[in-house]
Amino acid sequence: MADANTAVNRKSRVGTVVSDKNNKTIVVAVERASRHRLYRKVLRHTERYHVHDEHNVATLGDIVRIEECRPISRLKRWLLVEVLTERAVAEVSPESLDSSLVRDVQRSGSHAADGAAEEGAN
Repeated sequence: MADANTAVNRKSRVGTVVSDKNNKTIVVAVERASRHRLYRKVLRHTERYHVHDEHNVATLGDIVRIEECRPISRLKRWLLVEVLTERAVAEVSPESLDSSLVRDVQRSGSHAADGAAEEGAN
């Protein structure tokens, strides 16, 4: 029987977030390379883990550290420990948008609204 002072050895992995669509769940791809025993060719293996992210901290493209834990759901047996590197997000300033593009988008949006109003009237 384990007491409170006993340290638990848990598996730990580092991978990239490939999906963050679900609430409190991310999917992490962990890639490893191994050499074929006979042909000596390097083979890449990718495993996808469903990871519990309690506060929805990680986003698509982040490099994260995950740790093995108790079963949380049917697929989730891993827990997010930390976000090592956040994905790079391009800084786009409002000045760099073309004003004609903005007008076209607004015009197409107003046409869509007008079309919906006409269909509702019929």
